[in-house]
Amino acid sequence: MYKYDQYDQAMVDARVEEFRDQARRRLEGKLTEDQFKPLRLMNGLYLQLHAYMLRVAIPYGTLDSRQMHALADISDKYDRGYGHFTTRQNIQYNWIRLEDAADILADLAKVEMHAIQTSGNCIRNISSDHFAGAAADEVVDPRPYAELLRQWSSFHPEFSYLPRKFKIAVIASEKDRAAMRLHDIGINIVKNDAGELGAAFYVGGGMGRTPMIAPCINPFVPLDQLVTYCEACLRVYNRYGRRDNKYKARIKILVHELGAEEYTRQVEEEFAHLLEQGVEPPHDELMRIIRMFEAPNTDQTASNDIDRSDPDFALWVDRNTVAHKASGYVSAVISLKPVGGIPGDATAKQMHLMADLAKEYSFDELRVMHTQNIVLPHVRKADLHALWTALDEAGLGSPNLDTVEDIIACPGLDYCSLANARSIPIAQRISERFAETGKTGTLGELKLKISGCINACGHHHAGHIGILGVDRKGVENYQLLLGGSEAEDVSLAKITGPGFDENGIVNAVETVTTVYERERQDGERFVDTYRRIGMNPFKEALYG
Repeated sequence: MYKYDQYDQAMVDARVEEFRDQARRRLEGKLTEDQFKPLRLMNGLYLQLHAYMLRVAIPYGTLDSRQMHALADISDKYDRGYGHFTTRQNIQYNWIRLEDAADILADLAKVEMHAIQTSGNCIRNISSDHFAGAAADEVVDPRPYAELLRQWSSFHPEFSYLPRKFKIAVIASEKDRAAMRLHDIGINIVKNDAGELGAAFYVGGGMGRTPMIAPCINPFVPLDQLVTYCEACLRVYNRYGRRDNKYKARIKILVHELGAEEYTRQVEEEFAHLLEQGVEPPHDELMRIIRMFEAPNTDQTASNDIDRSDPDFALWVDRNTVAHKASGYVSAVISLKPVGGIPGDATAKQMHLMADLAKEYSFDELRVMHTQNIVLPHVRKADLHALWTALDEAGLGSPNLDTVEDIIACPGLDYCSLANARSIPIAQRISERFAETGKTGTLGELKLKISGCINACGHHHAGHIGILGVDRKGVENYQLLLGGSEAEDVSLAKITGPGFDENGIVNAVETVTTVYERERQDGERFVDTYRRIGMNPFKEALYG
């Protein structure tokens, strides 16, 4: 993983002291909230319903045990003993006092972490495939290129005040595990017929009140021009993006209104100009970064045998481990979705344990997953039983990856000042319902996502089943959506019809799964059956 050099550390340390002075002046009344707001947002500090929330960047989701221990310590010292892992591979603390914020940033800086640009109208945390560097199907580890873009985008003066927030994802396989085409810029590193690596650029995706799937504007940009092409994409957006209406300010609106062809023409024109300016970082800098992401020294003699005599362990292996490029190894997913739990939450004690297990079993490396879980990317199959035993004892051994219980949910109205409805209780009740019925296993892969408002932080548009909480004359109401996907078969879910109350939405989810069980053909996932039979059978079951 990437390690700070003296320049990185100096920049982060300087930002801590800058923010300490800004917070002091706010506390002393020398800055108004309107003056302070853009300053705190650029340091990841939000003012939520009950307290400040701090969002900490975990670039492309990669961290080591020292960093995870530090995140646990922060949750104990400054919060209420837990943290919330997000779909952007970050962690959020929901109960922060402004008086403590600078001290938290200082503690983060000691372990090469920060909260810079995790909010504001700037380029946010660069996300990536949570199995990067371990996935058997990738053409190259995409994280060095994500890191190059992180360094380019951090403190970039031209892009510090964009029309709106900006999100970039980088992957390197045909299978999309990062919702790449639902980002402002999605980059898929590919190999052409000549065996050369390049980047396919998808621009103009996003969710929120106007969900859109990013079109491919260039199928192959040479990797030694990656940063230059990104800069061209951003420049066209910065030049023409709406600043008079925040609801129309995202790049997806610009690409839609200009048309992908005209937007591409302008990007190519800007790109040709930038190639003459020499904005691409030196090749030596990329090679320096790549060397930091060398594959772990796996045991070439590691056995592929797994003792499956314990049925509970065997079920966890089947559901929560993923093929690794090295023989005798897997990537092991730690579920943060216990039945009745809050999706993405982990206690300080659990974070400390995950850190210890990563050091013992996974070459001192963890990943925050796009699905709000944690993965140990490099685990010997021979160590799986010992790992599972420790996880199970700590409430982290739920065998539910990619099932109806593996729910993505935003914090909703329990925390968020933008939310219209609660997300967490709905997620809890749905997981409890399906655990009680025993249908989780029979339903197979089923992506369920819940948002508490139209901003779609829970990615409801991209769920095989999506739930959107809205306010109906002061009463929480939940719309049900079907048919979405954020994977390589990307699609946007459609609303079934009138919404439901809290009890009704749980029943509605069970109803549509019953239709699926009745109508599915061999090997079909829920979304496959929906695409084959359409919306009507589900609507008839829901509304009569």
